[in-house]
Amino acid sequence: MVEEFFGAIGRSVLGACARCGRFSLLALDTFRQLFRQRPSMRHTLQQMAHLGVNSLPIVMLTMLFTGMVMTVQTASEFIKYGAQSSVGGVIAIAMGRELSPVLTGVVVAGRVGAAITAEIGSMKVTEQIDALRVMATNPVAYLVVPRLLAMVVMLPMLVVFADLIGTIGGYLVATFYAGIGSQTFLNSIKVFAVVNDVTGGLVKAAFFGVIIALTGCYKGLHAEAGAEGVGKATTGSVVNSIILIFVSNYFLSLLLYR
Repeated sequence: MVEEFFGAIGRSVLGACARCGRFSLLALDTFRQLFRQRPSMRHTLQQMAHLGVNSLPIVMLTMLFTGMVMTVQTASEFIKYGAQSSVGGVIAIAMGRELSPVLTGVVVAGRVGAAITAEIGSMKVTEQIDALRVMATNPVAYLVVPRLLAMVVMLPMLVVFADLIGTIGGYLVATFYAGIGSQTFLNSIKVFAVVNDVTGGLVKAAFFGVIIALTGCYKGLHAEAGAEGVGKATTGSVVNSIILIFVSNYFLSLLLYR
């Protein structure tokens, strides 16, 4: 019984190490292909529209109500202690540094990460990836690189819209619900928020885009045969991407906002 228990632990550890190694090799191969040959612009633009532009409505809806809820929760407490002139700055800083990049990354991971894995996993199951190799086409250069470029470009752009719409949601609640003057709210943003609050969030978004793209492609390329295998790979892609986003967010925050 004890031997079986420790044997299971050992197999789990070895399996995790093997998966980390395969993921690292895919990442290295992707960046090597990125600089070795020029990616297809048409394919990249298609992925930017599919992965980025089509995600804009759900991102904006999410961040609008996030900004509104945060203002509802904080405005009354700030007013209680006479600090209503700080509400706008606090909302803008929270949106720029944490809420917009993290929540946008999570939303996009759920929508885009699953789509990437399902698409590539279906191609693997139906042997289309093997057909690419037969035609002397590198699957990483053809499939992974355009999606990586699309995510690195589009996720920061989505975060810009998320910052804007989240702050607008906070402004509406602050002025129409909490009774804070519009000029007071806007002046608070000018006083407390700095450029680094926004640029740091954009840097985070670029890293999150790399995580979502590589995780989705890795899970798709290693999906098991059959519909069940593709389903498991899709679920694993979303879960792993979200976990990696939260973990990396901590270390990025330490580096960017000391």
